[in-house]
Amino acid sequence: MERNTKLVLAYHLGKRTAKATDAFIGKLAYATSVERFQLTTDGFGPYVSAIKMLLRDRVDFAQLIKVYGTPRDGEQRYSPAEVVDSVPVEIMGKPIRSRICTSHIERQNLSVRMGMRRMTRLSNAFSKKWEHLEAAYSLWFAYYNFCRVHKTLRVTPAMESGIAGHVWTIGELIA
Repeated sequence: MERNTKLVLAYHLGKRTAKATDAFIGKLAYATSVERFQLTTDGFGPYVSAIKMLLRDRVDFAQLIKVYGTPRDGEQRYSPAEVVDSVPVEIMGKPIRSRICTSHIERQNLSVRMGMRRMTRLSNAFSKKWEHLEAAYSLWFAYYNFCRVHKTLRVTPAMESGIAGHVWTIGELIA
């Protein structure tokens, strides 16, 4: 997601593996211009090699490594451990330290989880087939980029980025 326009440039569904990471970063490389940009990821190791291989000299890349507290016992064992610190690590290029942040993508992930119940096993929208899951996510991101007015922008991400001139209707999206 581009942090200013909120446009989702690329996404990938799959397990969190090196192969899936390469596929995702390949999609991101295809979706971005040759102009230099800053990229921040979490501390997942395969990002480093994928970004060095596929984005090379067009990116200022940093990782935000989260440090977690000790796990909890009892009733709270299903809750994630508390984040006690976040350590920015510059990987390549010259990332601006004040812009090393993953908050906007974490908020986007929450919007996806709340807006699409496809990953929730006990919901009516749970996807049993991979093709249905892929189709649902494709529709969600197209809707998010072109039809849904972002609350802080007051326009759609596509309008903010200059690739659409108006809020699309659902009819326009699926036509």
